[in-house]
Amino acid sequence: MRILLTNDDGIHDRGLEVLEEIARKITNDVWIVAPQSDQSGLAHSLTLNEPLRLRKIDEKRFALKGTPTDCVIMGVRELMDEPPDLILSGVNSGQNIGDDITYSGTVAGAMEGTLLGIPSIALSQAYDWSDGLRSINWQTTIDHAPALVEKLIATKFPHRTLINLNFPNCKPEEVSGVEITRQGNLNHGLFMEKRHDGRNIPYYWLRFGRDIPEQLEGSDVIALMENRISITPVHLDWTHDRFRGELARIIGDKAK
Repeated sequence: MRILLTNDDGIHDRGLEVLEEIARKITNDVWIVAPQSDQSGLAHSLTLNEPLRLRKIDEKRFALKGTPTDCVIMGVRELMDEPPDLILSGVNSGQNIGDDITYSGTVAGAMEGTLLGIPSIALSQAYDWSDGLRSINWQTTIDHAPALVEKLIATKFPHRTLINLNFPNCKPEEVSGVEITRQGNLNHGLFMEKRHDGRNIPYYWLRFGRDIPEQLEGSDVIALMENRISITPVHLDWTHDRFRGELARIIGDKAK
């Protein structure tokens, strides 16, 4: 099996090292194409207005001055003589659940692989803050991910469907189970913080203030809160079929 790895936290991130450790428990044919620098929050974006600069680190490891989406395309279309059998994106430093998956470069890496017809999995590890520092239990992903990934790739993914895999913020032995979840929801909570530079010219930082509304049963949000590993199948067809039917009746009536 041939596996392509990418992420959105950059080529030097610890999560990418964890992902490689996981991948090498499955195969020795591991390729890495990751962003040169942190690309968090860029979602499924492409670099269209500047060239993509590629740096070869070793035979199967490359850093690209671009987004996770760029990295997947570069790996599959340019660097590899044959497409990979699997694409793994992550392991992200921080959970990617609920509405946040729409912003996630980690999920976008798996999304691009899915569009290329390659089974793709996004992996993320939740974290907490302790004494002003980010505290992240990478060992939880290291211990639990390999067996789960092997089980997942043993089945055939439906057309245009990726897997979003999230590990809770707890020690490996504190994981309370694995749940097949639905995408939950989060209150928007993003706002602009206005500041001024040394010349009193205003600038802004985007700030987060997420609240968790009531969830449907089986959501990824609840699973992580209760220390369960969340496995969410994500379908790239975003059509709202019921509303589509309602619109057809409304427009059809008016058209008459």
